Amino acid sequence: MKFRLILILILSISNLIFAKYSEGQYPLSEIKKLNLFQAGLIISIDEIYNPNGISLIDALVKVNGCSGSFLSDDGLIITNHHCAFAAINDASTTENNYLENGFWSGSKENEIPAKDYTAKITESYEDVSQQILESVKGIEDLSERSKAIQKKMKEIGEASTDLKNSIEASVSEMFPGQSYILFKYRIIEDVRLVYVPPRTIGEFGGEADNWVWPRHTGDFTFMRAYVASDGSSAKYDKSNIPFKPKKFLKVNENGLNEGDFAFILGYPGKTYRNFPSNFLEYQYNFQLPFISDLFEWTIDLIERTTKNDEKMSLAYSSHIKRLANTMKNYKGKIQGLQKTNLIDSKKQEEIEIQEMINSDQNLNEKYSKLFLQLEEAYKIKNNIAKKEMWLNSLGMLSDNMKLAFFVLNNAEEMEKPNSERSKDFKDENISTTIAKFDELFQISMPKMERELLNKMIKDASFYSENSQIIALQQLKTDEQIADFVEKVISSNITNRNKFQELLKLTKSELTEMKIPILNISMELNAQIKEIKEINDNFNGTLSKLLPQFNEVKRIYKDALFIPDANGTLRFTYGYVKGYSPKDAIYSKPFTTLTGIIEKNSLGGEYQIPAKMKELYKQKDFGNYFEEDLNSVPVALLYNMDTTGGNSGSPILDENGYLVGVNFDRAFEATINDYAWSDEYSRSIGVDIRYILWVTEKIGGAEKILDELGIKK
Repeated sequence: MKFRLILILILSISNLIFAKYSEGQYPLSEIKKLNLFQAGLIISIDEIYNPNGISLIDALVKVNGCSGSFLSDDGLIITNHHCAFAAINDASTTENNYLENGFWSGSKENEIPAKDYTAKITESYEDVSQQILESVKGIEDLSERSKAIQKKMKEIGEASTDLKNSIEASVSEMFPGQSYILFKYRIIEDVRLVYVPPRTIGEFGGEADNWVWPRHTGDFTFMRAYVASDGSSAKYDKSNIPFKPKKFLKVNENGLNEGDFAFILGYPGKTYRNFPSNFLEYQYNFQLPFISDLFEWTIDLIERTTKNDEKMSLAYSSHIKRLANTMKNYKGKIQGLQKTNLIDSKKQEEIEIQEMINSDQNLNEKYSKLFLQLEEAYKIKNNIAKKEMWLNSLGMLSDNMKLAFFVLNNAEEMEKPNSERSKDFKDENISTTIAKFDELFQISMPKMERELLNKMIKDASFYSENSQIIALQQLKTDEQIADFVEKVISSNITNRNKFQELLKLTKSELTEMKIPILNISMELNAQIKEIKEINDNFNGTLSKLLPQFNEVKRIYKDALFIPDANGTLRFTYGYVKGYSPKDAIYSKPFTTLTGIIEKNSLGGEYQIPAKMKELYKQKDFGNYFEEDLNSVPVALLYNMDTTGGNSGSPILDENGYLVGVNFDRAFEATINDYAWSDEYSRSIGVDIRYILWVTEKIGGAEKILDELGIKK
């Protein structure tokens, strides 16, 4: 007990000393400004990031929308089970259900292609802010300014792309209207599954435990990157060879203890911490409730429709997982915004900033109308919120409408020279783009489409005048809606042959055919384009106002800001640390195998393999038993700053060794996108000791441990 009190005191003092450093998903350029040695780091900063040499960031890889890391000289990658879920799902059949039963290749020859997966490695980055901002000098029209910025970003990215040498480049906005960075990525197109734990391990607890602590999920998967024999990027081919990374991570099989320093490298998605209170109000009043409610309804629809069909249930597994993950995240954000009063506190801060502006003549001349202009801009955005989200959701959730919109967009793009088309429609990419619909043709269900379209059209009929869906205004009764939906479905666009025939036609030819689904899609498309113009103007306005907002906020706080996360490589650090999510409750920072056995008695989503029960009964824990916990550690909790995209990020100790894999946040930390706090922001990772125990004892994949240099 005395030791625990001393530990808590040390942690409290550490948090006070390093509080000004602890928040932040730091760009690589900022790492040297942090006092990481005082925080607990042992290796040098150059070993983490060295633009003139090899460092830990060369072991990092972006796996589709997630992070991952190389663990061997033969391109072995570790990431999350949920990050590889779509590939596992796609490779599974009712006869060989790798999703349910797991998969172990046994040898490189038997590794399974991860369909539509790529691996990206950050090669370099360069500040191109001056080029971007020079291109919009003198442009006063805000919509045109926004378009010009996007166009210049695209031009620089395309000019720096070198596909012959497997390099893809893109420009990322760091601070809106101020800072732009050109990132170059090495692309690997052949990624394969190596070892996948059974779903009862990789998804243990299912949606009940998603975004929740304590957590007992073995959310990890091993994959491997392959290239052509000359080292260039190549699609799957048996003759391809394992990729040789510049750097791979070493594993610390002893893991971490409570209070230990750790850091994460990864590719966090989008955050919005440098935005005004107006943005949070938009999220709270429109985006979060609309999407979470619609996704919850859609999940129920899919589950009801596929309940007694094993094949279709398997086919829709990844769809449900994506929807459920977003739905619960958004519900967490709603609860988090309510609990923290973040909107009110931001508003109060902005009142104080305005008072500061009013009291200073120089500031008043420059920023006096800033908050009024932000309010006016968001008023326009709020007015189109429902119809914008409805139209976006329709094109995402409805198979028929998704295909119809694609047919129309394809016809419009094909009228342009190849160089002016958007990326997916260029001659060199169009066949790959079309191939992404292959699964849809196989699994689309008219029954599900019928119910979805009826629900969405009825919902739209109640929208206010500002959010009216113009193309649907003539549908007044349930009978009219049902008749319209039948006409849409009878257009038969979900038939592969019909779809491919439509892709051959010009826009005028499509118009002349008078196909119901295309007629309505054209009308909806016209409204989508109107909304796009409004958004271009809105984004142009923000590109001018947000720099001012952040400038005056820096003056008010007398501090520098870290740019919001944007899918580019970032660094964060902290400590293994529990927290108190509710009154009278303290959550410890480790869960164990014992907890899995206890939860298993609940049944449902807490099923586990029979082999796990037997190993536990026999106390066969290998080298992974932790005496202080009296069990095998399963998951760990820490106060590092993560968000979506950090899934699969390696958790590294003070020496830069792998000690776990990040996979989630606690429910209270879903608002990390908007704000971070040591009080409630906790991230969750799977402990390296559990990863190794499962791989060795349950998977029988001892060759992986050999590849990692682990003594069994």
